[in-house]
Amino acid sequence: MQKKLPIQCPSCSNSLKVQSLHCENCETTISGLFELPVLLQLEPQEQKFILDFVKSSGRLKEMAVKLKLSYPTVRNMLDDLINKLNQLHHED
Repeated sequence: MQKKLPIQCPSCSNSLKVQSLHCENCETTISGLFELPVLLQLEPQEQKFILDFVKSSGRLKEMAVKLKLSYPTVRNMLDDLINKLNQLHHED
């Protein structure tokens, strides 16, 4: 079972940063303090929505059918996600 990457501190709920990256092939480790990419800062269901949206070529009608939701509901979900991405991106 693969562990999911945490994005918030379990103690204080602040955003987490990556401290090191490791290559299992050659055993190279890179240390430092790295920001998580914006898309990784989203909740798993938000990431899934984006993947499904791209796979549907951005067709909201197709997304509505797939999610069994109304078109306006899916449009609102997309608008909420856009707002969240704008907020996360402005924190950089």
